[in-house]
Amino acid sequence: MALIIAGERSGVGKTTITLALLSFLARKPEKVQSFKVGPDYIDPMFHTEVTGRSCRNLDPVLTSPDYIRHCFLRHCQGMDYAVIEGVMGLFDGVCLEQRNDYASTAHIAEILDVPMVLVIDCSRLSGSVGAIAQGYANFNPNLNLAGVVLNGVGSDRHLELLKVALDRIQIPILGVFRRQEKIALRDRHLGLIPTEEVETFPEIQDRLAEIAQESFDWEQVLPLLKAPQKPVPPLWDAIPAQTPVRIGIARDRAFNFYYQDNLDLLKHLGAELIPWSPLKDTSLPPDLDLLYFVGGFPEVFAQELSHNKEIMKELHRRITNGLVTYAECGGLMYLSQSITDFAGETWEMVGVLPTAIKMAKRLTLGYRQGIFASPHRLLPPNTQLWGHEFHRSQMETPSPSPLYQLEDFYQNQTQEGWQIGAVYASYLHLHWGTIPQFPQQLIQLGQASTNVKL
Repeated sequence: MALIIAGERSGVGKTTITLALLSFLARKPEKVQSFKVGPDYIDPMFHTEVTGRSCRNLDPVLTSPDYIRHCFLRHCQGMDYAVIEGVMGLFDGVCLEQRNDYASTAHIAEILDVPMVLVIDCSRLSGSVGAIAQGYANFNPNLNLAGVVLNGVGSDRHLELLKVALDRIQIPILGVFRRQEKIALRDRHLGLIPTEEVETFPEIQDRLAEIAQESFDWEQVLPLLKAPQKPVPPLWDAIPAQTPVRIGIARDRAFNFYYQDNLDLLKHLGAELIPWSPLKDTSLPPDLDLLYFVGGFPEVFAQELSHNKEIMKELHRRITNGLVTYAECGGLMYLSQSITDFAGETWEMVGVLPTAIKMAKRLTLGYRQGIFASPHRLLPPNTQLWGHEFHRSQMETPSPSPLYQLEDFYQNQTQEGWQIGAVYASYLHLHWGTIPQFPQQLIQLGQASTNVKL
């Protein structure tokens, strides 16, 4: 069955309540698998830290409805419980495929045919909660609203008023969360601060588990969490492995935005993933065929990155001599000439892309349809794919050899990314679940680069 944690809008406490639920379940002997609606990277890091299992993203724009069903059922196999954290408000999505809530939490609930619990921020309302809950319950008759979680309840009297309003419409209360000041998770310019930087997270997790134990009606909630056990074949089962390659993947506090499915697909294709740290390592792992830079926060760690001269010097030499390199967002920033941070300080970077990066106030955010801008060795010209942009940095010099022609939902078009030598870099984050030919071609390019004298 599984359960989606939905919100009536952004900021109502979905993530905190989801983490509380997962923290409580992680104490039990049963196994729990989590999922996250949308393209987000940071919330899944928290899920993974709590459960010890990689959280999976469910995004029909970046993949497809069929892929979401397959991914969900596959990763539920052998699990006792399944929890899905929604995105934004329940019906907040994009206009695509003749619906205006495409990729919303409601859309995912329909695709997977699973019940939802609606989190309502009650800190500034009482009797109106009934109208809110009834409206959400009736807005789409195809959805199964199993009940509500009341967040921000201030007192017993406040709770009594909320209960009276919900009794009138017979919507079950599955949880009551009192106002909590000590478990707020810190954030910055792109959302929550990742778990690796939250030193007190183990204590926060313990407190969340205790709150969940007290706050949920477990007799009602546990049956809703049972993971479906419909057998499905492994993802990409029909795609054969290729000749083994060694891929160096940048993984540390500065670079940690990745989809686990992408890494799984690379392994399925025969790649050995070798993690290394641009922050700490002074040399690359030996015998690499390919470099993969995921996104992250290089702007936050720009000073540390800049001071690691040894690794930057080796990277510049290896990449300019032909080592195939794929970089997304934060990886692109690291490969630039320099990063100017929010304080106005400029820090030298690897320098293989002839542009500087400067942090800006404006957030660039949204889905983009990418069409490869010119012939190259990744995919055929005019191949279309969907990706997601999420950054506050800007390139100071436009690329003379852009990787993509991008278009958003408003038909705004831009050229973006770099293809220079054996480097393919872009602000666009890709999920490879439905475009396995993309990493296949990267691997083939990496194999060819082993013949290059470095």
